[in-house]
Amino acid sequence: MTDSPAVSGIPRLILRAEGLAICGLAILLYSKAGDSWWLFAILFLAPDLSFLGYLGGARVGAIVYNAAHTLVAPLALAAAGLLLPAFILVPLALIWAAHIGFDRLLGYGLKYGAGFAFTHLGRIGKASADKP
Repeated sequence: MTDSPAVSGIPRLILRAEGLAICGLAILLYSKAGDSWWLFAILFLAPDLSFLGYLGGARVGAIVYNAAHTLVAPLALAAAGLLLPAFILVPLALIWAAHIGFDRLLGYGLKYGAGFAFTHLGRIGKASADKP
């Protein structure tokens, strides 16, 4: 499998710190919204259902995973919730954003078509142990 480019050094640490900030802010805003923590717990890992995209191969999996792990969709969902108004969408967007931030904090970045282990934040899992 070919290597995929990844950020390293200080920029990688900054991106992971940014993940912490996103996760922390989303959780703080969620707590201020007063919604159920059970809902938060149940839905926190829901974006990871996008792993199922890998059943269609590495390229399809990366596309599906990345679509569920970029802030564009939860920000659009939050905006829709505020503008429609359909306020239930806002806590859902905050849960989604918290998940994305948490993943970034842990080093799970956006995926390349080379395979699940190849992310913009570096290789993960067994592939990371194989790095030179």
